Amino acid sequence: MAEDKQENYVVLARKYRPQNFNELLGQDALVKTITNAIKNNRLHHAYILTGIRGVGKTTTARIIAKALNCTGKDASGGATVNPCGICENCRAIAESRHIDVLELDAASRTGVDDIREILDGVRYKPTNARYKVYIIDEIHMLSKQAFNALLKTLEEPPSHVVFIFATTEIRKVPVTILSRCQRFDLQRLSIETLVNHFKNIIQKENLKADDEALHLIAKAADGSCRDGLSMLDQAISLGAGEVRTDIVKNMIGLADRTLTFELFEALVGGNMEKVMENLANQHQNGANPLTLLQDLINLTHMLAKVKIVPEVLKSPALSENEKDFCNRLAPNIPIAILSKIWQMLIKGLSEVNIAPVQADALEMILIRIAFSANLPSPAEILDGLKKNSNFLDNSALKQTENVSFATKNVDNDGEAMVVFSSPEEMVDFLVENKKIMMAYSIKNDFSFNQFANGEMSVNTSEKINNDFLLNLQNTLTEATGIKWKINIQKGPLGETLADKEAAKDRELKRDVMDLPLVKAIMAEFRGAKIDTLTRKIASQEDTEEEPSFFYEENTYFDEDN
Repeated sequence: MAEDKQENYVVLARKYRPQNFNELLGQDALVKTITNAIKNNRLHHAYILTGIRGVGKTTTARIIAKALNCTGKDASGGATVNPCGICENCRAIAESRHIDVLELDAASRTGVDDIREILDGVRYKPTNARYKVYIIDEIHMLSKQAFNALLKTLEEPPSHVVFIFATTEIRKVPVTILSRCQRFDLQRLSIETLVNHFKNIIQKENLKADDEALHLIAKAADGSCRDGLSMLDQAISLGAGEVRTDIVKNMIGLADRTLTFELFEALVGGNMEKVMENLANQHQNGANPLTLLQDLINLTHMLAKVKIVPEVLKSPALSENEKDFCNRLAPNIPIAILSKIWQMLIKGLSEVNIAPVQADALEMILIRIAFSANLPSPAEILDGLKKNSNFLDNSALKQTENVSFATKNVDNDGEAMVVFSSPEEMVDFLVENKKIMMAYSIKNDFSFNQFANGEMSVNTSEKINNDFLLNLQNTLTEATGIKWKINIQKGPLGETLADKEAAKDRELKRDVMDLPLVKAIMAEFRGAKIDTLTRKIASQEDTEEEPSFFYEENTYFDEDN
C-alpha cells in the first residue's frame, strides 16, 4: 500500500496549480483585463505573457484557454470568466490533451518547420472547442525564420484562433510580433503572498511547519511560486512531514540569520576579531560563502532602505528579527558608509566566484570592509589637521580669491536691460538664460580681438555660420536694448575663453597645491589628485574666522583613492 501511495504522489507544484482566475496569485491586473474582455466580447487574437520562471505564465495560458472553451456542467454554456473545470473541454485542457489547444515548447522546437507544422491547421475550424488556442512557451527562442512564418499568421488570423505566447526574455521577441499582441507582465509574487499560500497548503496536507521556515523558503523563491513549492516539497521530505527552520537553512545553504546579524555589526564596528570568529562558526555549520555574501548585501540594502523610507519597517515581508536588527543599526550607520559597504560587497561577488577557495576570498573581502570601517573620512582628517596644526596660510589663500563671476545689471523697472563689460559676463548671461549651446560655442569657437557693450570683433572657427551669428545678434539686442555689431576678422582662431579658463584653473590648482594644509591632505591620501576646486568665501559680517576651502569627497579626490 505504501508503494502505491508513493507512486501516485503528485508534487505540490502540480497538485496545487491554479485551475481558474480566482486561484491565480498576485496577477490582479491580468485577471481584470481578461475578465472584462470576456464579459464584453472583446477578445484579442494574440496575448503575450512575460515574467520570471515559475510565476504562472503557462498556467495562466491554460486558464485563458479553459475560459474561452468552457461549456459548463450542462455542456451548453459559453465563454466564461469562471470555467467550471468539470466539462470535457476544461478537463482535457487541464491535462494537456485537448485536440484544439496546442502547446509548443519553443526552447526545443525553434525552427521554421516546427512553426509551419502547427500553423498548418490554423485555417481549419476547431473540432471540439469554441476556439483553437495555440500556446507557445519560451517564444523568444524561435529562429528569425520561424518568427517571420508566425508573423504572417498573426497579421490576418482567423476569428476562431487565439495565440498565447509566454516568455522570460521579452526583449528578445521582435517588435513586429509584440505590436500584434496584447502584453501582460506577470508580477513576482510577494513574500507575504507566498507565505500565505504555503500555509494554506500545509493546512490542507495536515502537516506542521515553522513560520520562519516558510518565510525563508518564500524569500529564497524570489517571487517564483513553482520554485517555492519545489523547495517546500523538499523540506517536507527532509523533515519527515514537518517543515523545520534548521532543515530549511541547511537545505538552501543559508547561514544562521542571527549570526549574520552579528557578523554585520562586527563589520561596521571594525571588530576584526569578532568577524573572523563569526565566519569560522558559520563555516563550521556549513554556511555557503557565496550565499553568506549575498545575505550581507541584502542586509546592507535593507538598512539603507529603512533609513530612507522608515515605513518599510511596517512591511510584513520583514521578520521580527529583521525589524529589530534595522531598529538597532539603521540610526547609527550613515548612508555614505552603507553605500561604501554595498560597493565592496558587490565587487566581492566576482572575487568569490573566481577564487580557488571561496571561504578564503570571503575572509579577505570582510577584512577589507572591517579595515575600511575604521578609517576616518576625508572630512574627519581635514578637521583633525585644522585643529592640530597651523597649516592655514592666509596669504596663500588670498592668491586664489581672484575668481571672476559674470554680472548683469537690470534696471529698477524690471526691464531686461543688461550691460556686458566683458565676454565672460556675456557668456554667463547666456548660461543663466538657458542658452547653453550658444554659450558653449562662444567659449570654444570664438577668440575676441575687441569687446565693448554693443560691439565685438572676433575670429571664429569654421563651425560658426551666419545663422548662428544672426541668432546671437538678436539675443544680445533683445537683452541690452541696443543694436549689436559683430565684426568677423579673418585669420586663425586665437586663444578662446575656454583656453583662458583652463589656464586659470591650472594656475589655481598650482596655488592650492602649495598650501601646507593641502600638502598635508595629499600626504594622507597618496595617489590622490585635485579634480575640482570649490571656493567658499564668507563675508566679515558672517564670521570673523579666516576664509577656508571646503570640498566634497567625490570631486576633490579620485573615487578609487
